[in-house]
Amino acid sequence: MSPAARLIAKPLVFAACLLPALHLAAGAFNLAGLSLGADPVKVMLHTCGRWTLNFLLITLCMAPLRDFTRWDIWLRFRRMFGLFAFFYALMHFSVFLLLDQAGKLHAIGHEIVKRPYITLGTLGLLLLIPLVLTSTAKAQRRMGRRWTRLHRLIYPVALLGVWHFWWQVKKDIREPLLYACVLALLLGYRLCKHYRPTLRISVARLARTDGA
Repeated sequence: MSPAARLIAKPLVFAACLLPALHLAAGAFNLAGLSLGADPVKVMLHTCGRWTLNFLLITLCMAPLRDFTRWDIWLRFRRMFGLFAFFYALMHFSVFLLLDQAGKLHAIGHEIVKRPYITLGTLGLLLLIPLVLTSTAKAQRRMGRRWTRLHRLIYPVALLGVWHFWWQVKKDIREPLLYACVLALLLGYRLCKHYRPTLRISVARLARTDGA
């Protein structure tokens, strides 16, 4: 992709990532004929939660897409998608805190302890914070290999997010099951890629042993 195309692509992708939030804002204020229905808080909670998971999985897709297409351009969007995952996770928690629980901190603490799925979601949000704080190129250069190890937290964060969604759903688990399957594929690809050199060496040694 040419520099000019990249210059245009990033703002377009950024605007597209903002669309769910803008749609919620328009619905909350009944703009352009949009409405969030009879239970707007529930709609905002679920929408922000789903888009958090969407952006987590999209972020995890960037490296496999680079491997399959041989285009490094995918990695240029990875940080943006990760930051939007945090943005929607923060919105999700803010709606829960300010609208669902009326800003009562003691009630929040009680809910986090009482409901395991809220505990998982809160833990996932907390684990995202160090990733956001070290998301800059400067932090990556300064931390070196430690940066890579730290940012592997994206995997448990995604797992916690899917688990949070699964436990939150009462009956119909089809949607969280879909997220779980996509995450399993992405984690499986990561494991295969990590252990592929070791497997090749083992197969080569086994072949030499059989030949002897």
